[in-house]
Amino acid sequence: MKVLQLVTSSRPFFEQQVSALEDRGVDCTVLEVPGEHEGDSGRTPTNYARFYPDIVSEVRSGSYDLVHANYGLVAPFALAQPTRPVVLTLWGTDLMSDRSWLRSCSRYGARRADAAIVPSRTMSRDLETEHELIPFGVDTDLFRPMSRAQAREQVGWETDRPIALFPYDRTRSVKDYPRAQRLVERADADIELRTVSGVDHAQMPYYMNASDALLVTSRRESGPMVVKEAAACNLPVVSTDVGFVGETIRGVSNCVVSDNDGALLGGLERAVENGGRSDGRESIDGLSVDSLGDRLHGLYRRVLDRDDGTGYPTGVSHDV
Repeated sequence: MKVLQLVTSSRPFFEQQVSALEDRGVDCTVLEVPGEHEGDSGRTPTNYARFYPDIVSEVRSGSYDLVHANYGLVAPFALAQPTRPVVLTLWGTDLMSDRSWLRSCSRYGARRADAAIVPSRTMSRDLETEHELIPFGVDTDLFRPMSRAQAREQVGWETDRPIALFPYDRTRSVKDYPRAQRLVERADADIELRTVSGVDHAQMPYYMNASDALLVTSRRESGPMVVKEAAACNLPVVSTDVGFVGETIRGVSNCVVSDNDGALLGGLERAVENGGRSDGRESIDGLSVDSLGDRLHGLYRRVLDRDDGTGYPTGVSHDV
């Protein structure tokens, strides 16, 4: 099976998805929208105008079985090539965007695709079109509990103070770093707020295990995957109620999900004061990366069988 993967910007969970598919004999070629995306600066219309000819050229020359569009913005480009079936995965900030045109684009893509996928129950409830529910996978071999002291030594954090980890570029306004600062400053505890972004993904488990709590103050999120990864490390999570945070850590010890500053502050203070960990690894709601690969491979086969007239429809909100 040969699949053309379209994506706006590659992410570690997307790269893990591609690797899992390739382990199952799926030959994947990735096309990324030209240009750079940094902070709040997005790509230009010119970048997207250059994207479509690249897709058409690749489809004509590559003998692909299907096209997998990853993110709502690339769905129209996948659908504009008329010769191959299309699978669309919505990531969250597309379907749940505060920009109405992006929400409409994502819903249109889901209606027109041969199969649509969402990674969370929150998104599933919001999408009336036929779709599959397949959570993003977490590499639980990479993201695992470690000794806090050893992790701090690994990342060079020479401090005995409790650390709240802010896992984003502080200049991205949607992540609301000023709110994280205010919470730490108001806390009745001597907490350090440390920002980590742009580091190699394989190093993130060390930063998580070196911390006392993950602090997420985002106004909007598609996930975030960092919460599932923190849960896999048994790192307490204090987060605004965005994306799939609530369904990921619901019932997990030493974690708080709220949009109220008082509740977030209390959760942060409790997390650092008792110095404990969560039981997130036992409760994590996502699939392993291997299971994700199996589910996607199976969906691809059903789409191709249906394209030959021998398959069956995916149905609304199939929880796989």
